[in-house]
Amino acid sequence: MKKLLLFISLLTVACQNKNSFSIDNIKNGVIYEVNIRQYSKTGHFDDFTKDIHKLKDLGVKIIWLMPIHPISQIKRKGTLGSYYSISNYKQVNPEFGSKEDLDELIAEAHKNDMLVILDWVANHTGWDHDWINTNPEYYTKNSNGEITDPINPDTGQSWGWTDVADLNFDNIEMQNEMIEAMEYWVSEHDIDGYRADAAHSCPPSFWKKSIERLNKIKKVLMLAESDGYHPGGFELIEMFDMSYNWSGHHVLNRIFKKENNSEDLRENIYRNINDYSSDHILMNFTSNHDENTWAGTVFDRYGKGAKTFGALTYFLPGIPLIYNGQEYGLEKRLEFFEKDFIPKNKSDFYDFYSNLNIIKKENNLLNIDSKVKFEIIEIENKNIVCFKRSKANESMYFIANLSDDTLEFKTEIKGNFQSIIEKSNYALESNTLKGWEFHILK
Repeated sequence: MKKLLLFISLLTVACQNKNSFSIDNIKNGVIYEVNIRQYSKTGHFDDFTKDIHKLKDLGVKIIWLMPIHPISQIKRKGTLGSYYSISNYKQVNPEFGSKEDLDELIAEAHKNDMLVILDWVANHTGWDHDWINTNPEYYTKNSNGEITDPINPDTGQSWGWTDVADLNFDNIEMQNEMIEAMEYWVSEHDIDGYRADAAHSCPPSFWKKSIERLNKIKKVLMLAESDGYHPGGFELIEMFDMSYNWSGHHVLNRIFKKENNSEDLRENIYRNINDYSSDHILMNFTSNHDENTWAGTVFDRYGKGAKTFGALTYFLPGIPLIYNGQEYGLEKRLEFFEKDFIPKNKSDFYDFYSNLNIIKKENNLLNIDSKVKFEIIEIENKNIVCFKRSKANESMYFIANLSDDTLEFKTEIKGNFQSIIEKSNYALESNTLKGWEFHILK
């Protein structure tokens, strides 16, 4: 019997280790962010689970589930409330299904060689979390001894997140309970890591302790919603495997509004390459739940440049993100506090992202690989960018016109190239680019 139990234990560890995070697991892949409530008309785990196999067409290696926990009723915003107002860290939102339904989702993802990470909201809870009554010392309080919502440290005023209660990270007991809840989903439900919401709002020491304890169960993937230029800086960010390329994303937004140009993008890339360690992964994106809901769709923010910037996220150092619906050319902002859904009508955008995936899979130069050299090819025209990725004797180029105008350009790059997407010959030394035209060249 003891031998049988030992065998089962070893088998369990082996199964877990198979899905443990490593660079090799994701090096040529994409992150897919899922808003379960809005993914389908029912907003149920099962509807997404049925579609997981389709994500292979998009090259998905990491599924990021927006918060799956029950949502607080007290001070709720809108009819259904914010996913980020959590009433219980160890339960699932019954609107989405059961824990068993979640387990089936995770198992299907693992079957398709994908990792699953949960959105973890550590900075605050909802107002009907048990801790409010059982452990009020876990929360930040004002001068009157009242629990507060999160406060902007620069102004001393509320951020306006009135549906959540701010946690006090000076309380070590609270930290340990929080980490124990994170351990629960890894050990009991075999999730593969976390996207840390507002990671810079929690002390680096908390994340250091969390990551150390989680990695004792299995190697997890940790994505920080922050970057090296937020509070906490690089001391915090380098504890995580991956973080947001917020600064690069904001440059892209400003380029379309003509507030920045290619020179600003080049400067941003140089800074990222110099500031981040070579093994840290930046997540590149044109959309996510925050951007889609509050800032607008990719068409609101990029217009005819939506595909150009989308392709760029695949070529920049790091890993690209697809927010659910983006692959279908989503043309609406998804409601945040009410029920909505994504029309899944395949368009040229689905083919566009599928083709980018094929290019990424067939060309190792687009992998996450510290040995791949990324270079900026200087072009005098401030509205044209040209980048090179190379390793050994192989090289690829990305060139794009980041404006509405037809532009001519010249480079010192000679040779015969093929535009991979258009499958046509292209002269990089001297040519013309129409407005928002781009090419991936090999």
